[in-house]
Amino acid sequence: MVDWDLGRLRVLHELAERRTLGAVAAALGYTPSAISQQLATLEREVGQPLTEKAGRGVRLTEAGRILAERAGVLLAGAEAAAAELASLSGEVRGTVRAGGLQSATRHLLIPVLEQLQREQDGLRLELTDLELEQALPELRLGSLDLVISDEYDGHPRPRPAALRYEVIHDEPLRLVLPADHPRAAGGGPVPLELLREDVWVAAAAGTGHHASVVATCRAVGGFDPDLRHRSNDADVQVELVRSAGAVALMPVLALPAADPALAVRDVAGAAVRRRLVLLTRDAPPGPALAAVLAALAERARRLARA
Repeated sequence: MVDWDLGRLRVLHELAERRTLGAVAAALGYTPSAISQQLATLEREVGQPLTEKAGRGVRLTEAGRILAERAGVLLAGAEAAAAELASLSGEVRGTVRAGGLQSATRHLLIPVLEQLQREQDGLRLELTDLELEQALPELRLGSLDLVISDEYDGHPRPRPAALRYEVIHDEPLRLVLPADHPRAAGGGPVPLELLREDVWVAAAAGTGHHASVVATCRAVGGFDPDLRHRSNDADVQVELVRSAGAVALMPVLALPAADPALAVRDVAGAAVRRRLVLLTRDAPPGPALAAVLAALAERARRLARA
């Protein structure tokens, strides 16, 4: 029976997913030469080549692809076993790594971090502000333990296998106008067609928010918006409304507290919404992750009641 080291199998599995030695080294905290040494040792244990040169980099051989796939199963099994063993003690200890988009980090993850720092001395919660495209590979590979992303009406996110998905918050999108905008007078809903001549701001092309703004203007207002400004930072979007006279369609959680420079209005004749989605690997959570998930669920319930 071959006694393969689980750490070296992780290196191979990471290479299959990340494609380059440099990316694997950055993810695991090693130098590229150390990664190469780990792979060379694994090849000697296996008795056949696992990688081959491809231009300036390397790629997996057929044997490497087979072993990398099996390594993923072994690593998932080891993670599940560790979670089950930790559950036997009942202690809430360990590190949970969470990623989320800006508004979810601000309104969900940071309050949970504050709570758990008071209540759970043995739990370390690490937060990273990430978009889903960056976060999904890290979640699948185990560099993150949970991710909070969003999806908009008519624009669902991809849902790869081996992950769990749970909608934890649902909210409307609101029009954000400069306070002195002529359509802001009266405080009531604003017909979208009246904003066809305005300059708009949204997230970058390819995001759910960008697609939602364009689709809503077309379907409800009958026009293509002049999307002159793009930023994934909600604060930048708000500042462009406040200082440059742009208009925006933004989720409630992304909006600042009452600001006399802004007018926040409903869209007349339409309900546009987004959902915050919690993603975890499809495996039983250990005590530390279970504690974070419970705190997130309670925090989401408070947001819904607010």
